[in-house]
Amino acid sequence: MAAFDDASTIVVVGAALAGLRAAEELRSVGFSGRLVMVGAEEHLPYDRPPLSKQLLAGEWEADQTALRRGPYDELNLDWRLGRPASALDVASRTLTLADGERIAFDGAVLATGSVPRTLPGTPPLAGIHVLRTLDDSLALRAELEHDPAVVVVGAGFIGAEVAATCRRRGLAVTLLEALPSPMVRGLGPVLGGALGALHRLHGVDLRLGTGVAGFEGHDRVEGVRLDDGTMVDADVVVVGIGVRPATDWLAGSGLQVDNGIVCDETCLAAPRIVAAGDVARWPNPRFGGELMRLEHWTNAAEQGVYSARRLLLDAGAEPFDPVPFVWSDQYDVKIQVAGVVRGDDRIEIVEGSLDEHRFVAAVGRDGRLVGAVAFNRPRPLMQLRRLIAEATPFEDALAEMRGKD
Repeated sequence: MAAFDDASTIVVVGAALAGLRAAEELRSVGFSGRLVMVGAEEHLPYDRPPLSKQLLAGEWEADQTALRRGPYDELNLDWRLGRPASALDVASRTLTLADGERIAFDGAVLATGSVPRTLPGTPPLAGIHVLRTLDDSLALRAELEHDPAVVVVGAGFIGAEVAATCRRRGLAVTLLEALPSPMVRGLGPVLGGALGALHRLHGVDLRLGTGVAGFEGHDRVEGVRLDDGTMVDADVVVVGIGVRPATDWLAGSGLQVDNGIVCDETCLAAPRIVAAGDVARWPNPRFGGELMRLEHWTNAAEQGVYSARRLLLDAGAEPFDPVPFVWSDQYDVKIQVAGVVRGDDRIEIVEGSLDEHRFVAAVGRDGRLVGAVAFNRPRPLMQLRRLIAEATPFEDALAEMRGKD
């Protein structure tokens, strides 16, 4: 173990899933020193997946999103909530908060997550929303109570989930996507097309290959102007065009920042500084050292635990080499993705049918199984996830899943 004792200070910057799991793990493995938890929001750590589903639908209330059900007292955390970090100096091991407080530290877990991307030139009109935080979800939910016409810009995970939740509430929904199919980056065009068909089946006005040229309205949004000159009426607009890592505060820190905090294969960004969650970018040896930055719940939880253990080791850490896993609930379909899926990968349906929205697909690249996608087929998806971890040749994986010799 590294020389962290009861006189040491470790800061965890980011009070969401990755940061909380790191703090819990540090205490679990015996760190007894000062543990400072810094969060930009005033809320205790909460779960993000329900924000676009159960909470937005009105099925849950805010307290049901809490990440930790038990007391926090046993963690003995020195909280700094509602006080975001504004700077870090690697050389002096000093963290500065936005209110000017400076905290000297011996070790740090950086887990500041990500922030929503916005459309350039978006006017300050009421009714235009992003969805990232608990407060974002509650504000949007309040607007949905008035039966608005909803336009969702972007059919990635968040946009597609918001569209599905709004349709379940009986609202008129137009879903705009600049790419040829929904979630095309995470599913590929064929499977993205199946998702598009699902949304149309549930009454969404899905428009593909369509960009936003601007917004119309006076004090409040009244419509979305498309790049083909047409106008879509809107009482509420949700912009879900992805996120970017929350690293602006690290300018001049001494860390390498390039689409995230660049780490080694053990999540180490600098001596005694690790990163976890959406903000971490590291080479995953399981996929040939491909640089990864994952915006997934599972990765945040696993990497938070791993980074805490890594922080306490001087040397000898095994690399962090997960098989990525993410899920999305839309209507009555659970979509699960394991591994790494690209638009030009080979895709084979090994069970079920696209038309029935109940299938599992194997994803191959360079002769190897690299990914899997399932709609309402969790068990075979987990079988494929195991085969991905074992670096199974693609044809062997197909044979095993189809029961061939």
